[in-house]
Amino acid sequence: MAKKLVQYSVVDAFTDSAFKGNPAAVCLLEEDRDEEWLQAVACEFNISQTGYLTRLTAAESPNPRFRLRWFTPVAEVQLCGHATLAAAHTLFSRGLVNSNIIEFATLSGILTAKKDPDVKAMNDSNSQNGEAQECYFIELDFPTVPTTDFNFSEVSLIHKALSVSSVMDMKITTTSEDIFVVLPSAKFVTDVEPQFDEIRKCPGRGIIVSGLAPPESGFDFYSRFFCPKFGINEDPVCGSAHCALATYWSQKLGKCDFVAYAASPRSGILNIHVDKQNQRVQLRGKAITVMEGSLLV
Repeated sequence: MAKKLVQYSVVDAFTDSAFKGNPAAVCLLEEDRDEEWLQAVACEFNISQTGYLTRLTAAESPNPRFRLRWFTPVAEVQLCGHATLAAAHTLFSRGLVNSNIIEFATLSGILTAKKDPDVKAMNDSNSQNGEAQECYFIELDFPTVPTTDFNFSEVSLIHKALSVSSVMDMKITTTSEDIFVVLPSAKFVTDVEPQFDEIRKCPGRGIIVSGLAPPESGFDFYSRFFCPKFGINEDPVCGSAHCALATYWSQKLGKCDFVAYAASPRSGILNIHVDKQNQRVQLRGKAITVMEGSLLV
């Protein structure tokens, strides 16, 4: 029997503008596919993440639940923020769920996505167009990602990989072992010229760089994320990295709410709340669908 066509969307996450934010492909599976196929499709899309959704019908929850897996062009990953946002946006925008809350069963446990109305945007839209348009954020509930001291004898290798001369702090995440580099300011973050061949020589999975935002910017911190070992030279807006970023800056600044700017060429904006008591991070952002189609194989 011929395999069913697989519907997919390509969604730009953590933005409300097409061709900004972080793109992810979202595939709606009606039957199981093997690992080789999943990886091959992710390689074919050749963007930072491809997510695969399978509806779970026996979930012990009042909310709709889906299995969600994430693949870069070269490997499966344990946690991905922007592809989760893209998956939730696909389900909400296509009318595939009758709920404002979706649960995802993932390698990082049960993650939730909640539709949160953007009242200001809806009011602005109504006043301009004279008709109601649905505008909303999607809030993701993720685990915090702690960092610990990073004792690396060849610090010069990090400097060379990032083409920087000054580093304020250096940590490593305890989950994915990403090197976390704090630079003197946001300008240093935007000016980083990554040397990807050198980054591949560094320990860990990838390198997160961050710096405090200028007061007049409206943001709390800037960041970028480089992960060439996983086929992603620069991840335009890395949601999972912000689980570490928010945890770090919450400790440094003594606050729990942030507006973060992803300073990649595509750029992106995240609204973040750190729930210290429950060790969770809520990431809020928007998304826009830029492509829909079917996989024929």
